Amino acid sequence: MKKVMLVINPASGGEQAESFGKAAVEKLATSFEHVERRYTEAIGDAKKFAREAADDHYDSLFVMGGDGTVNEGISGIAEQGYRPKFGFFPLGTVNDLARALGIPLDPKEAIDQLQLDQTQALDIGKVNQSYFTNIVAIGNIPASINNVDDKEKTLLGPMAYVLSGMKEILGNQTYEFDIITSEDREVVKGSLVLVGLTNSIGGMDRFTPEAKVDDGFLHLVYTKDQSVTDTLKALPGLFSKESPNDDLLAYRKIKEATITVKNASLQTNVDGDPGDNLPVHVSVLPSHIQVYRCKD
Repeated sequence: MKKVMLVINPASGGEQAESFGKAAVEKLATSFEHVERRYTEAIGDAKKFAREAADDHYDSLFVMGGDGTVNEGISGIAEQGYRPKFGFFPLGTVNDLARALGIPLDPKEAIDQLQLDQTQALDIGKVNQSYFTNIVAIGNIPASINNVDDKEKTLLGPMAYVLSGMKEILGNQTYEFDIITSEDREVVKGSLVLVGLTNSIGGMDRFTPEAKVDDGFLHLVYTKDQSVTDTLKALPGLFSKESPNDDLLAYRKIKEATITVKNASLQTNVDGDPGDNLPVHVSVLPSHIQVYRCKD
């Protein structure tokens, strides 16, 4: 019997998850003999359910929620010997992976346009013992995002992150990062280090425009700013049509890296949620997941 598990975060999407969940079940039932619904109640539930789907050899696993729920779903199957095919319906604030894959941000459209006979390879990243599908961000702005609560996300959407980040830019604190890759070692002085997998960050789809979801690389970007003026000059370059590389920004493709910071305690932000403090080791797992697509 062909089985699929649908994991729903009822707190996502302005509490519209129940109605969209019913529509998703109807869609999945057109291709699966058994559709099992699970609802998250706490952080970690989606990851636990995903592991169960892998252990019980479900054909596919779908999640409905924001970037954090998507991250948990993929994290739950990432280390399993058998990994169900993965799909998701975006209900979050930013939905970066959906943007990178061309999945409609409107949940109804995403459900309607889902192609249950098509999957594609998806790279995922590993940061220490955790996984990410989009971004590991390090610096003042990511640290401030860690402090944005769910009420602000629901009320303000992406603007909650922008407002929080602007406060930190004005604080003008820079760090000395030590970045060791398989090729070299570099000491970087600046306020921001980003390790991405896709071309979308914070809802803007021009981040490292050459990045593909299955190119087998991590995309490392960091600022070389020493003042508020430098920072304000550097940030627009993150979202230009060209990959950033100038006096205030650097970009390169890597397979792995170890990142430390000198004389500071700094927490990472992983796919929009708080992650480990530095130091961290990041690496790419090429074509690790098969993910469902929507109609082009």
